[in-house]
Amino acid sequence: MKLYDISQEVFHCRVFPGDEAPSFERTVSIANGGVCNLTVFRQCAHNGTHVDAPKHFLDDGKAVDELDLDRMIGMAKVVSARGAVTKDEITRFMTPPCERLLLKGECYITLEAAKELNKYDIKLIGNESQTVGPIEDPVPVHLELLGKEVVLLEGIVLQDVPEGEYLLNAAPLNLGGADGAPCRAILIQL
Repeated sequence: MKLYDISQEVFHCRVFPGDEAPSFERTVSIANGGVCNLTVFRQCAHNGTHVDAPKHFLDDGKAVDELDLDRMIGMAKVVSARGAVTKDEITRFMTPPCERLLLKGECYITLEAAKELNKYDIKLIGNESQTVGPIEDPVPVHLELLGKEVVLLEGIVLQDVPEGEYLLNAAPLNLGGADGAPCRAILIQL
């Protein structure tokens, strides 16, 4: 069994333009006479490797703590993609169909591709960018996918992962009422 950590390190992660970067403060330290080391941190729920819940773009959508974990844990297919992922590419990637699709390479989903994905009742789509849609206009793609409760796993790192089938564990932090959450995403080659 081989494990692939496909998560970014939080304090040096990529940040969507305009979002606050993660930071931390050591509030207690052994070096300064404390009985332990204690860290307080601050970050946007969408920094680094994270899960988008429907609530991210839909006020009445499910929050991250309301999502079924089976959407983020289960078999996933890793495929290579570049640039704008089209409807035809989705048809090819989904043959045979899978429940979780991870896109390796800097790419984004077009609206037509998002509509095609929804025909397959996919549970999760993941990519290496900080947004699954085009960075200049991510809203339509998010609305299409999150409207069908497709979980978006954004900011993954797949450079060392060969294409193929893996067991994915991308369970987010249990942040009650949040529109997204960081996660430690792991692929397991069985």
